Amino acid sequence: MLVRLLYVSRALDPDSLIDVQTIMDSAREHNVSNGITGILCYGGGIYLQALEGGRRQVNELYSHIVKDKRHTEVVLLHYEEITERRFGSWTMGQVNLSKLNTSVILKYSEKPELDPYSVSGGMAIALLEELMRTAFIIGRA
Repeated sequence: MLVRLLYVSRALDPDSLIDVQTIMDSAREHNVSNGITGILCYGGGIYLQALEGGRRQVNELYSHIVKDKRHTEVVLLHYEEITERRFGSWTMGQVNLSKLNTSVILKYSEKPELDPYSVSGGMAIALLEELMRTAFIIGRA
């Protein structure tokens, strides 16, 4: 059974690029062996991440993220059973949210700053899909 999970969190240390790179490195290593794919967006101290894979594997990873001291205010935005992956092309793609064109953000948000806490899970998924279509993915593995 495949599932897709989308969450948002705030970085405990918003200025630490080392944390973002460490998360990406460990995700790429861990996800391959666990059949998890997805995308991680980071900017302005906010993480927005979609995870896809087997129900048990995705749930275990999300439980780990909730307990991870690098994250605070972790909120589950969307969870669904799926028949196919949308983010299956990489073990973890990366998007720097602070480098997005404001016109892209304004399609999904009231203000020119993305606040995933104030949009629906469906809107956040639509934004991630647009980022894929418009080649905003900066790290693929």
